[in-house]
Amino acid sequence: MYRTAPLRKRPRWWTELPLIAVVYALYSAGRLLVRGSVQPAVDHGLAILDLEKSFRINFEHPLNRLFTDHPALGIPADFAYASLHYLLTPAILIWLFKRRPAEYRLQRSWLMISTLIGLIGFTLLPTCPPRLLDSGYGFVDTMAQYASYGWWGGDASAPRGLGGMTNQYAAMPSLHVGWALWCGVVLWRQGRTAWAKAAGVVYPLAITLVVMGTANHYFLDAVAGAAVMVAGLLLAKPALRLVDLLKSRLTVKSPLTGAGRGETAGTPANVSGGCETSAGTALPRAAASGTAAGDGRPGAPQRPHEADASDHIPRQPAGTAGDSRTGGAAAAAR
Repeated sequence: MYRTAPLRKRPRWWTELPLIAVVYALYSAGRLLVRGSVQPAVDHGLAILDLEKSFRINFEHPLNRLFTDHPALGIPADFAYASLHYLLTPAILIWLFKRRPAEYRLQRSWLMISTLIGLIGFTLLPTCPPRLLDSGYGFVDTMAQYASYGWWGGDASAPRGLGGMTNQYAAMPSLHVGWALWCGVVLWRQGRTAWAKAAGVVYPLAITLVVMGTANHYFLDAVAGAAVMVAGLLLAKPALRLVDLLKSRLTVKSPLTGAGRGETAGTPANVSGGCETSAGTALPRAAASGTAAGDGRPGAPQRPHEADASDHIPRQPAGTAGDSRTGGAAAAAR
């Protein structure tokens, strides 16, 4: 008999919140620390735009003109860009934590690993978004055009007066698209209703149009955001296995019992109630009766002999038994 490993427990919010807060703090701090000079970011933005024009995939121009000419599209798009990124993603994460605890750990790890990969992209490739290019390139900053309708300022999607606390040149990859794709996959796979699955398809597509129509990202930024999420998904399970391995390696044995902190599947159950028997002290019952179970033959198996009631019945002498049988026969003849 062996004890089995304990079942995986539900994640605890007091351990999850600090972990998520640390990752988000790294993400926010990294955006501020990698600002660098403006000119390399502008050069990268123009290189992306030229590459898109050569392949005729510069979808930002027509979408930006559409959102600029029609406030009914531009204003909701600005609100979506400035808020849903920070509202819907945590809401789905909390929903997973409460309703799908078996899936939460993998999905949370996928989101955090992808975010850290995106931070590496901001560090290595600072990129000027289309809205900050010279006006001769044909882009209009809808965030500045409709700033009077929202809480954001004219220089960024951050609240007014806080635009200087964000890195406006962290356009590649687009984590707006990446996080929206994560939300869409979770809604599609974990949602139980047709509405949830439909939202899982519509939301990432809508955010992709929003980031280009508001001139905050290029089309290739959106493609890079999706690629980052794919990479994060591929790394999530190996990362979880590595974490579990490190936890098992760091498990310290107790100095009193010599047992690990956690029971494993290979630990034998203690069925003796804490009493131990030294080797050679347990004798078979046959030794007490003086009869060997193997009849004393060399090589015969020594099986334990269990005493029965006949071992305690006194036996009569042979002569007495013979006389009794003889007398009985004589009486029958007469």
